[in-house]
Amino acid sequence: MPSRLPVALVLAAAALASVSGCGTGGTSGSGTDAAPHTQQAAPLSPLSGADGTGGTATATVSPLPSELPGLGARTLAEVPGNARQVVIVTGRGKNSPLSQVVLYRRTANGWDAGATWAAHNAKEGWRADHRAGDLRSPVGVFALTDAGGRLGDPGTRLPYDHAPVGFSIGGTGFAGEPLAGSFDYVVAINYNRRPGTSPRDWTRPEGAGKGGGIWFHVDHGGPTHGCVSLSEPHMKTLLRTLDPALHPVVVMGDAASLAR
Repeated sequence: MPSRLPVALVLAAAALASVSGCGTGGTSGSGTDAAPHTQQAAPLSPLSGADGTGGTATATVSPLPSELPGLGARTLAEVPGNARQVVIVTGRGKNSPLSQVVLYRRTANGWDAGATWAAHNAKEGWRADHRAGDLRSPVGVFALTDAGGRLGDPGTRLPYDHAPVGFSIGGTGFAGEPLAGSFDYVVAINYNRRPGTSPRDWTRPEGAGKGGGIWFHVDHGGPTHGCVSLSEPHMKTLLRTLDPALHPVVVMGDAASLAR
C-alpha cells in the first residue's frame, strides 16, 4: 500500500513552486533569480545612447577653433601672442560700408565667439594704406586701450574720458542722418595714435597724412569717415567686456584682406 506524504510537506512544496519564477515560469536554477514581486527593467530605447546601443546619452559639443576664424596666416601673424580678447571687424567687401563685428575670447579650449553685430565702416570701404580724407577704414591689427564719451562710463575697465562737451557732435552724415549722439560712447582704435591717452588726443605719431581719430562709436545709421560704428547697446556691451588685462585688439578689414 503506497505511503502517504505528510500534509505539511505537500503544502510546503506547493508554496515553493508558486514563487520560484516570479511569474515567468522559470526556477531559481534557470537563470531567472530575481526576488519575488521584483519587476525586470524595461529594455533601453535605441535613442538612449549616442551610438544606438542603449548606452548613456552624451551631448555633442563642437570644439572651439584653435585659430581665429576667417584670418589668414599673414593676418594671424600680426595678432599679439598675449591678446586674449580679439574683436574681428569683417567688411562685406573692399568698397562696402557694411561690416560685421564678433568679439572673441581666448580660453584653454580655443577661441570662444560672442554674438555677431552689424556695423558700418567708412563710406568707400577699406584700405591697407589708409590716408587722411580717403573715406576708407584702415586694414590691420590695432590695440584697444582707451575709451570715453559724451555720456558717463557704462562700466568699462578701460580708462574712460567722460567729456560731455568734448565728445559732442552735430550735423548730418552721408545719408542725411543726424550725427548727434554718435560719440556718446567711443573706444579708440590705436591707429596712428598715442596709446594711454584720451581718444580726443590728436597726436599723430606717423604724421597727419596717415589720418587718425579711428574709433568704435555709436552707429548713426550710415557710413563713417573711417571709424567702425555699432548700435548703442552693442557699444555698451563692448565697453563692459573689454579688459586691459586680456590685452584686447581689433582685427579689421574686408574679408578678402583678412584671409591673406
